[in-house]
Amino acid sequence: MTSIDVKELTKEFSGTRAVDRLTCSIEPGRVTGFLGPNGAGKSTTMRLVLGLDRPTSGTATVGGHPYATLREPLRTVGTLLDAQAAHGSRTARDHLRFLTVSNRLPARRVDEVLQNTGLTAVAHRRIRTFSLGMRQRLGIAAALLGDPPVLMLDEPTNGLDPEGIIWIRHLLRRLAREGRTVLVSSHLMNETAAFADHLVILGKGRLLADIPKQDFIEQHSHPRVRVRTSDPSRLRAALLAQGHTVTEEAGGRWVVDGATAEQIGAAAARESIPVLELTDERASLEQAYLALTAAEAEFAATATAFPTAPQEA
Repeated sequence: MTSIDVKELTKEFSGTRAVDRLTCSIEPGRVTGFLGPNGAGKSTTMRLVLGLDRPTSGTATVGGHPYATLREPLRTVGTLLDAQAAHGSRTARDHLRFLTVSNRLPARRVDEVLQNTGLTAVAHRRIRTFSLGMRQRLGIAAALLGDPPVLMLDEPTNGLDPEGIIWIRHLLRRLAREGRTVLVSSHLMNETAAFADHLVILGKGRLLADIPKQDFIEQHSHPRVRVRTSDPSRLRAALLAQGHTVTEEAGGRWVVDGATAEQIGAAAARESIPVLELTDERASLEQAYLALTAAEAEFAATATAFPTAPQEA
């Protein structure tokens, strides 16, 4: 079992702290979403873990060892930091073959990862002809070459089409089920919600949250219930009598703040009021994330900068 361990990690650039005494562990067997506003220090942290930058202080290790000391790094850590980094004049196959030879990996891995990433049909095309999504798949193929226990992927869904996004979700979940350590940096909250088990959130280089995804959403959710009934006047009267705040919405629905579906369902049952729809509402990951990081964004546009566009029905 191999984890990524960061302890009191600090990195300064010209007096500015990009990473500020960060301590966290990325554990095996789950997908960890690595989140934060632009300038939060996510990319710098990943570069420090991979030995591409030197920390001002603190440590970053993989399986208890600095990355630079790993004898066969591709067999331990698979990374995707920049999908554009592959040499454009090489074919996809040649790019992967170069990596297998230089890292003493078995040649059969080239065909295996090409197949796993859906690139077999374009293996002999030059990389410069690839779309961004195809380059992303190639970068993931390179990360998988050494069959590593640790994966670090920066924005892996960038440029992927809908089929590719579904594929990467299933891939990440499968890798975690196999007991691997999977760290995924992303700005896409909906996608992170679809694949992440755990969240590590940075703001201005500092750790803001290190928590299971569902617990994080629950912490930033205000209980609220939507309910629809064939007898709205009786339901409203019953809920008001119990001290609930009730607001009518379009479509005959009522919104009850500060309550759970279990409470509202029980109240309706006691009065024999038929319920046609009853739904607990919780904040989305995006809403919870924005609530946490509102004061941490380095770049924020004002809401009144441009006129509001009309909404389509």
